[in-house]
Amino acid sequence: MSVLDNPVWWALAGPQRHLGTSTDRVVRFHPEISPFAAVPAAATDDDWLDLARMAGSGGQLALVEEGEGALRPGPGWSVEWELAGVQMVWEKSARARGVLPGPGPNGLRASALQLESLGPDDVGEMLALVAVTRPGPFLARTVEFGGYLGVRSGGRLIAMAGERMRPPGFAEVSAVATDPDHRRHGLGEFLVRSVAAGIVERGETPFLHAASSNVNAIRLYESIGFTVRRTVAFLLAKAPIVDPATS
Repeated sequence: MSVLDNPVWWALAGPQRHLGTSTDRVVRFHPEISPFAAVPAAATDDDWLDLARMAGSGGQLALVEEGEGALRPGPGWSVEWELAGVQMVWEKSARARGVLPGPGPNGLRASALQLESLGPDDVGEMLALVAVTRPGPFLARTVEFGGYLGVRSGGRLIAMAGERMRPPGFAEVSAVATDPDHRRHGLGEFLVRSVAAGIVERGETPFLHAASSNVNAIRLYESIGFTVRRTVAFLLAKAPIVDPATS
């Protein structure tokens, strides 16, 4: 089985173990870093019980499943919402075609864009940008995933992208966000290319997730060299509520 079939599990069972909590079979990121958690394939009721203990009574966790309806939480869990998506992987053949790395459209270059690395000191600005653009979960400590790059205009952060899950041999491009007043200038493409290029340079393969409804983004990613590997669904699952009197 490819590690990309269950990227959260493999990331937290391996390279990103320090960013979460795990047992032998269930894992979750620290709640201030990411809401994602995972159970193994063919999860048992005991696995879901262990994950419920991690989540806490009524706690909510994000899960990635292979296609809609493929993963159903265990007894007492409920699904709060579900979003259809795709998982895309950069093809190594794209490098031979000169697709990645390279400048963005319209000849954009790092020197002209004030491209810079982002870290803990930039979290306030990053959270403000995320609040406007809503690229997905981004919390107070999400920056600890690393690999974040940003573009500034007049000293203000107007676009960013970074990394998230790192199952062995792969790294996910994530948090691609551009201020609405600065869209249609190729900033998102430039940042995706830049982040992905860094992943390739260290010997890993970039991958990413996108909502199935975001057709424009999927086309952009395909133009960079990413191809759809599989359909996925994102779930927000709520753990069973435990009565303190009976626990």
